Amino acid sequence: MSTPDRTPFGLVLLLYAAGLGAAAQYGKASVLFPALRAAYPDAGTAVGFIVSGIGLLGIVFGLAAGLLVARLGTRRLLLAALVFGAAMSAYQATLPALPLMIASRVAEGLSHLVIVVAAPTLIAQVSAPRHRVFTLTLWSTFFGVSFAVLAWVGQPFAARHGTGALILAHAAFMAAMAVALAIRLPRTTPPQGGPRLGLAAILDQHRRIYASPRIAAPAAGWLFYTLGYVSIVTVLPDFVDPAARSLVTGAMPLAGMIVSMTLGVVLVTRFTAVPVIVAGFALGTALALAFGLSGGDPILAILTIAALGLVQGASFALVPQLNTTTETQAEANGALAQMGNLGNTLGTPLLLLATGGFGMAGLTAFAMLCFAGGAAIHLRLAAARRATDQ
Repeated sequence: MSTPDRTPFGLVLLLYAAGLGAAAQYGKASVLFPALRAAYPDAGTAVGFIVSGIGLLGIVFGLAAGLLVARLGTRRLLLAALVFGAAMSAYQATLPALPLMIASRVAEGLSHLVIVVAAPTLIAQVSAPRHRVFTLTLWSTFFGVSFAVLAWVGQPFAARHGTGALILAHAAFMAAMAVALAIRLPRTTPPQGGPRLGLAAILDQHRRIYASPRIAAPAAGWLFYTLGYVSIVTVLPDFVDPAARSLVTGAMPLAGMIVSMTLGVVLVTRFTAVPVIVAGFALGTALALAFGLSGGDPILAILTIAALGLVQGASFALVPQLNTTTETQAEANGALAQMGNLGNTLGTPLLLLATGGFGMAGLTAFAMLCFAGGAAIHLRLAAARRATDQ
């Protein structure tokens, strides 16, 4: 695909909206969790798989989704994923028996994976170079914005109209995005001679991609980001004054998004993504230490997550900065999705283990290790790229 001179912002916003729908595949189960427990009263702890089941395929097949997109083409895979996601939500709106509900959530993970690989790949392709940092930083906010909308609008809607009604509304939204993008996305010829998709080939692609300091770099840093971000936003409010707990819970993700969309865009445009990511991780490490030493200052809690806003948008902007072809960008986004699912899945249990044994000290040490590890892996891979380019 040739480099565009102008950015079709309407198309970018449609792709972003598809991302909001993908994030809502997680969020709808989270905001409805109390209602889902009531709908399945005999499920016990198994009801938790309704929330977490969607991430299972992301851990196992995240990179394979990138290979599939690279082989079959972003447009057709994105549209198929939206239609399949709509079908899964429509089925879940009937509140089927628990095993079938969980199975549908696991299957829905395939839709989620393809969307979060194909949509940012397309955004990078259609954006003019001067706008690419902004459009990909916008994309990086899709999870936070979607969860906020579900909390502010979705929960009251479900309380008034029922659990199944909100899930069905999500199905309608996904179907509408499929129709809109089918009309708006230009038809392209799928790549010829793309990567093979057999098991041996996929394992070989894993080795090749994670050995590449260019393709793997965004995902490597993203693993440390997701290990820390979701778990800390979830657990940290328990360590601040109860009077400030509600403020901290709402302000932390908002602060990260604001920094990402403002200071993050300016810095990435001026300095490129890697130094901004490293600076965000380093600042987060220092602020996490300050938070621990303060005994739980709420302002320092918010500032710690605000610093990670520098990592958030810059990590997506790094994909096209280091990878210039559609195939390598799709592979990098697939690896990023895989590591993101792994970090999201492991982070909260690990942090709960740390805080259960060591309290505030465990929280501080965990946060510092995540953020310092993210900075270190980026510095290591940057050195590897310099050695390769010489």
